[in-house]
Amino acid sequence: MAGTEPRTRCSHLLRGDEAPGSQLVLDDRVLGVLARLEEEDRAEREAGVPADRRARQVAPTTGRFLFALAAAQAGIEVLEVGGSRGYSSVWLAAGARVLGGRLVSLEHDPVKCAAWRANVAEAGLDEWAELVEGDAFATLRETQDVFDLVFLDAEKDDYEALFLLVRPLLEPGALVIADNVLSHAETLAAYSAARQSDRSLSSVSIPLDRGLELTVVLGEHVSLV
Repeated sequence: MAGTEPRTRCSHLLRGDEAPGSQLVLDDRVLGVLARLEEEDRAEREAGVPADRRARQVAPTTGRFLFALAAAQAGIEVLEVGGSRGYSSVWLAAGARVLGGRLVSLEHDPVKCAAWRANVAEAGLDEWAELVEGDAFATLRETQDVFDLVFLDAEKDDYEALFLLVRPLLEPGALVIADNVLSHAETLAAYSAARQSDRSLSSVSIPLDRGLELTVVLGEHVSLV
């Protein structure tokens, strides 16, 4: 991920020897890693492992939804805030790979970062995914990168502040997906309400799994500072 220097949007579509249809998009390597992570998550939940030690990954149907969004745009630039061990990252990176895009994932936990790298490598997605380890707030304050799709899956109390940092990095047509807006409605109802009342956005709560707030940017960001 770039620091303070602007980054040119990706234009590296599939090479000539990688024409669409020449390989499975969700190949055995990707599906194998996803299946293993799903089993690990199930086992940890059943064993009562504390939430802060679990992956706390999205449901498989949410993963497929993220994949579909990332796969739909050529050269898509995806930002994930809260990469954990890489389950949703694998879905997003596999989707981005379809038409030559890429994923940047932010995660602060060193143990989860190590697992993220191992899982993404095992899935064969290193070329399309980058992990930035450290504090997401510091990273977002420094970057001038532009993103087409943002997935928020961090600590719920941080969503509003994270969105405000992400907003200047989005152009009209960009999407922001926030997870857990229904399962954690006591915390995130205000987040959804703020997005839905903003006339520069169009936003809707989707009752898929734990609830997603799907927000599309309609107009350029106007700084109030």
